[in-house]
Amino acid sequence: MTAARPGHQPATGSPLAAQRGGPTVLRIVLGTQLRRLRESRRISREAAGEAIRASHAKISRLELGRVGFKERDVADLLTLYGVTDAQERADLLALARRANNPGWWHQYADVLPSWFETHIGLEEAAHTIRTYEVQFVPGLLQTEAYARAVTRLGHPRASEREISRRVDLRMTRQALLSKGDAPQLWVVLDEACLHRPLGGAEVMRGQLEHLMKVAALPNVTLQIAPFDIGGLAAAGGPVTILRFSEPDLPDIVYLEQLTSALYLDKQDDVEHYLTVMDRLAAESQPPRNTGRILTRLVDRLG
Repeated sequence: MTAARPGHQPATGSPLAAQRGGPTVLRIVLGTQLRRLRESRRISREAAGEAIRASHAKISRLELGRVGFKERDVADLLTLYGVTDAQERADLLALARRANNPGWWHQYADVLPSWFETHIGLEEAAHTIRTYEVQFVPGLLQTEAYARAVTRLGHPRASEREISRRVDLRMTRQALLSKGDAPQLWVVLDEACLHRPLGGAEVMRGQLEHLMKVAALPNVTLQIAPFDIGGLAAAGGPVTILRFSEPDLPDIVYLEQLTSALYLDKQDDVEHYLTVMDRLAAESQPPRNTGRILTRLVDRLG
């Protein structure tokens, strides 16, 4: 990911850092603040790297929140940047310690690729998640049986234990939607997702009925993009856009690929995908029609 957008004040002690800051987000927040301090003193990445016995490339990774922080390195950088206020130093060092704490997903490290770990960390901190899916029901809305069918499809050589671990991870992620500070989830599903009977008719019936239930949640908006607007799909495949309350975090576009993912936060990129999402939402069936469409599909399954 690129650095956070400029123009915001440091957010030490912000509500996000205190309440919803998982390690992924805290690393980005701390890295952003260290970058601002360095740039305000007009210190190069090379000079900063020398101060902590590292390369300029490591400074770049630290400032982007891509790696963990050693408390000693943060202390040395703060000294180099002229941060002498005891409370400010204590706050930033405490943030570094919290940023190194493992997230709940650490227990699934055996089945969790690093590129997706970043997404889970951002998902935990987002206040709005918008997603468009063209092939599968999104993971946050899958039933256990449907998730098992999707996982087997994507990992045909995996053992039953590995499949169960991956499904358990997906089910644990879904607790996000029932928290007291749950994010707003706005999903646009391509109609094709609902006609592909993964796992068989019974599994698909259960999935459709589950969608009817979650669509009634106050923090979930679910729309269906009918086949007759299929031209919009040419703008790209599945897309997720995450938005945060924390001013040090820009909106992020998440594009999942077969064995990796892209994270975009440049303003032009984000605005392009927001425009696509807005068009999809405007031309899809309104949320009030979702229940009727799902009921019709359930009835077809008999």
